[in-house]
Amino acid sequence: MSVKVIARNRKAKSDYELLDTYEAGLVLKGSEIKSIRASQVSLKEAYVRTDGEEAWLVNAHIAPYEQAADQGHEPTRERKLLLHKREIDQLWDAVQKRGLTIVPTQVHLKDGRAKVEIAVGRGKRKYDKRQSIKKQDAQRDIQRALKERG
Repeated sequence: MSVKVIARNRKAKSDYELLDTYEAGLVLKGSEIKSIRASQVSLKEAYVRTDGEEAWLVNAHIAPYEQAADQGHEPTRERKLLLHKREIDQLWDAVQKRGLTIVPTQVHLKDGRAKVEIAVGRGKRKYDKRQSIKKQDAQRDIQRALKERG
């Protein structure tokens, strides 16, 4: 089982406290999968919307494939996510009852199929972000000291 990471949402970990993660398939057009394989994907402004029945990836930018002359696609169209009914119910409960957000964290190819990893997260406040940065800096300093020592 080979997994190749295509795009990561770097802001997700800094802006959200990620709780649960899910892997979902994507419903794509032919030109979209070609663009994904060429690593022309951005998850910067993307989020996941669900209505309790289906889940959709919104605002993910997949660049138009240049060789697809007139069969191109809309770069930021909503794309349906392929999840089990139980998973969609869990996401719906997290959003409706607990007030959480669903964010895409990465797009990857798994055995030639495009998958998106999504996470349920709670938005961080400004002071939470500062604490996270302090922890990361401390970890980095510890790693540096251990590397120099050994």
